[in-house]
Amino acid sequence: MPDASIEPVEQAPKTPIPWVPQWRTLLNSVAFSRDPIGNLDRMLAQYGDTVGVYLGGVRPGIITRDPALVQHILQKNHRRYLKSDLTHGLIRYLGRGLLTNEGADWLRQRRLIQPGFHRQRLAGLVRLMQTAAAEWTTELTERTTTPDQSAVVDIHEAMTGVAFRIMARATFSTSLTEAEGERLADILTRIQAFYVRTIRQPYLRPWFRLNGAYRRHDALSQELRTLVRGYIRQRRQHPPASPDQAPDDLLQMLLDTRYEDTGEPMTEEQLLDEVNILLVAGHETSANALSWLFYLLARHPEIAQKVRTEMTAALADRSPEFHELAQLPYALNVVQEALRLYPPAWILDRVALEADEFQGQPIPKGTQFSLYLYGLHHHPTLWPDAEVFRPERFAAGAQPALPTYGYLPFGGGPRLCVGNHFALTEIQLVMLEALRHFHLEPAAPAPPVMMPLVTLRPEGAMPLRFRRLVP
Repeated sequence: MPDASIEPVEQAPKTPIPWVPQWRTLLNSVAFSRDPIGNLDRMLAQYGDTVGVYLGGVRPGIITRDPALVQHILQKNHRRYLKSDLTHGLIRYLGRGLLTNEGADWLRQRRLIQPGFHRQRLAGLVRLMQTAAAEWTTELTERTTTPDQSAVVDIHEAMTGVAFRIMARATFSTSLTEAEGERLADILTRIQAFYVRTIRQPYLRPWFRLNGAYRRHDALSQELRTLVRGYIRQRRQHPPASPDQAPDDLLQMLLDTRYEDTGEPMTEEQLLDEVNILLVAGHETSANALSWLFYLLARHPEIAQKVRTEMTAALADRSPEFHELAQLPYALNVVQEALRLYPPAWILDRVALEADEFQGQPIPKGTQFSLYLYGLHHHPTLWPDAEVFRPERFAAGAQPALPTYGYLPFGGGPRLCVGNHFALTEIQLVMLEALRHFHLEPAAPAPPVMMPLVTLRPEGAMPLRFRRLVP
């Protein structure tokens, strides 16, 4: 991981930020909505690493893949920048949890939730991660009883199920039913697709109000909240008889915790918002990361074999314990490189709360920024052979060193994702369990299409062939 304390080399004041003409962004808004990453890459290649645009042809904002500017906004001057209403609009559907909250309320909640992801607690969650991964590989083994001992799997669908099992058990000490999991995934996809469309094509909002689209998606949000509320009330109505019998999960941690200033617990609505965000964001990002990781391993069997070789040398033929993951540095490098190529959070938004300056350029109050993390991760001058899957970039002592604020799969600064270590551990364990039992191959002639919604997911199915390894 890059060291965020390293200061980028100061540059001379830049020329004024170029702007794409408003008429051009309006004409291109439909094409941009269909392929935002392709259009952003072409635009930044033409205009430079920072460019002004009109989102949807209407709203002025600045897109950047300049690591020094990103660090300025996320870390150095972070108090002058908050998430914009592009993220706050998600409050309507997901509530006011860590992802969407701001200011003193966000900091107060962060302090409450942070202990749930400390290293010592994470060690206790490894077993449930391994169990969920083993359940999936067992199911897959049963499917590969064909003569060629292989089966084609929609890896995104499969990883959505595995990640949801893990997050549900970590939160509730139980797994939601298969039907509930499928319904939740459907709700999240539909809400994301609709919300992102209202951002990229704002001129359609009056039509969405007229045709009832807002009302239908509000109903989906309420269905999601009702599902989660039921689990909270069930725990509150049937509390553990003693502390020794209390479930060791995130929900119990949130129920037991108290605010330092008042000694009061969270209200049901606060609990609902936080659990909603943990459950939704926690499983969605991991599912996407695992899907792209397995796709890359299917395309690069030599890298998958190197992971197996490292695992066999360190562990023989068993799953690792939490403390043993440190003995598998190459496996971690593989995950890190997959997160570079396909960062689940592919773009972040911020707005300037007050006037600021960066390298001699004034930043007026209210300036909207889109921090293009996918662009940072694929920047040709930051990453040699940027499109090549090369885990060795992340090896200890590798040269060139990782670019400061050029690698941000979990964000950066004070709002670094609270669950980053949880996610890295989960992704490694699921990958290792699968590679212990199966060889992966592509099962479609064309590469998958990226669908950048709130997170970066594949569009449609992502079929891979899993073939049993010969003992």
